[in-house]
Amino acid sequence: MSHLTKNKAKLIARVRRLKGQLEAVEKSLTNEAPCGETLNLVASMRGAITGLTAELIEDHIREHISNPDKDDDAERAQGAAELIDVVRTYLK
Repeated sequence: MSHLTKNKAKLIARVRRLKGQLEAVEKSLTNEAPCGETLNLVASMRGAITGLTAELIEDHIREHISNPDKDDDAERAQGAAELIDVVRTYLK
């Protein structure tokens, strides 16, 4: 998947941040932190995973279905752009 290779450093950085967040949740549980604090950490992780998922889906659409910025077929480009917007909205 060449599009993943192009953005590899950025994607790896996001995954590493997620690992750090997961370790913070583990530490919070180990140290018996207040449940609200732990829930906030988990909510942050969920947001980060959702953001990563949205980025990967968008990259997949642009690489394997249609890139709305480059597709000569206007109807297909519009459909791809709409799909990307739906994914972004749904995964907010």
